[in-house]
Amino acid sequence: MELCSIASGSSGNCIMTGSGNCRLMIDAGISGKRIEQGLNALGYKTSEMQGVLVTHEHIDHIGGLGVIARRYGLPIYATAGTIQGILSCKSVGKIDLSLFHEIVPGQKFSVGELEVEPIRISHDAREPVAYIVRSQEKSAGVITDLGTYDDVIVEKMQGLNLLLLEANHDVNMLQTGSYPYYLKQRIAGDKGHLSNEASGQLLGRVLHDKFGAVMLGHLSKENNYPQLAYESVRLELTMGDWPYTGDDFPLYVANRDCVSEMMKA
Repeated sequence: MELCSIASGSSGNCIMTGSGNCRLMIDAGISGKRIEQGLNALGYKTSEMQGVLVTHEHIDHIGGLGVIARRYGLPIYATAGTIQGILSCKSVGKIDLSLFHEIVPGQKFSVGELEVEPIRISHDAREPVAYIVRSQEKSAGVITDLGTYDDVIVEKMQGLNLLLLEANHDVNMLQTGSYPYYLKQRIAGDKGHLSNEASGQLLGRVLHDKFGAVMLGHLSKENNYPQLAYESVRLELTMGDWPYTGDDFPLYVANRDCVSEMMKA
């Protein structure tokens, strides 16, 4: 199983995952050119992807979707609410309706040899989901854009081998930063984004002996730093009441604008 971030941050997101002969993109929030360059750097082509899993309709997740849909005719998997959001976004342009495949949160579906499970999350979008992708006995999760989490999400994340997990902001940087009050409230709220500390606490509940690696993603450019996210999550794990510490497994931080470390399990 492979999992790699082509770009991850508040300005654009695109993830590649897959196994064997099947590869999927999760979101297409950067330009088609950057997507192609990123995949090329990994030894793949956009045309080889067997589909795009869309988490939600915010522009940092669908900005390049129209271009690659028109150019390559890739199948697009998204919830009914997200599809409506995509179709309402003028900047994405026209997309052939036959490319859309409506999915339902909690209902697994297959793309090639991969099993995909969309998980309902708390975020200020129409019908957002996170994704867990499985191939035989290996699994990878992309869990971002959630303001909070519950026992259902924790249960769904059990047994993962690879994980890209949101660590969006440092609480103090957000509180003392230049954002207007309403935006601070949105980001810190239950339909916003996970803080570094919340990310570490969630991670502590899903680690296990066969866990492979985790990458922290969707960092805010204004309210976080890669090293700060890394150290905060690592400290949360080390100091928390978990059976593991921050030194027990590989921990990476996704690059904002370029391809990150390829994680394999």
